[in-house]
Amino acid sequence: MLSAVSTKLLPTVSLVVFLAIWQFAASFWPPELFPSPVTVARAFRELAEMGVLWGHIAVSLARFATAYLSAIIIAVPLGLFLGRNPHCRQAIDPLVQVLRPISPIAWFPLAVLWFGIGNAPAVFIIFLAAFYPVLLSTISAVVGIPSVYLKVATNFGAKSGTIFLRVIIPAAFPGIMVGLHIAVGTAWIHLVAGEMLGAQSGLGFMIVDARNFLRTDWIMAGMLIVGFLGLAINQAMRKAELWLGRRWGGAS
Repeated sequence: MLSAVSTKLLPTVSLVVFLAIWQFAASFWPPELFPSPVTVARAFRELAEMGVLWGHIAVSLARFATAYLSAIIIAVPLGLFLGRNPHCRQAIDPLVQVLRPISPIAWFPLAVLWFGIGNAPAVFIIFLAAFYPVLLSTISAVVGIPSVYLKVATNFGAKSGTIFLRVIIPAAFPGIMVGLHIAVGTAWIHLVAGEMLGAQSGLGFMIVDARNFLRTDWIMAGMLIVGFLGLAINQAMRKAELWLGRRWGGAS
């Protein structure tokens, strides 16, 4: 009982303390430079009443979903294949290790040249940010599956397709989810960066546009919206992970 109460109480206390510190710090600065929580709340209401906020949120979420799901659809099967084929993995690993450290933002000039201004460059940047964490975590998860799992399945007469679906994927699932969680954070960060650099809509564009009008309250409202949406996406992923874990007998 106490643990359940503390689980709900502690985040609330930390939030109240954070807001109090923010309010105290804002009292030493003019609101044009460092707005208080009350001022940011008013800015949020103003943006909502103007009708622009929900459109920017919808555009950002659509871009994120398109790029992130595309990265999963490509990276997970490719990672499963490379994890099960050591020769192919050794052949492609140098190329992956060369491309992986390149920041997705460094690709932006080329993305603009290739795709123009608009949705496509931002989606491309988000895709790159999500692709490599998912790919590498999937490969690592498959390589790390204990060989005894495969031997037992083979001894029971399981065919290769059954082993792949009933043994390899469930056993690699926790490792794959680690990559998916990492990719959510990196992709969401680069979503805002991509929208700041070349998009004409979305939360990143809204923040840059607010800077042009010297509306720091709008900027901080946009930043908080980005943070809360990232939290909501992460929580949704955790629920999906628990549901799949229960289905495969990996969680209660």
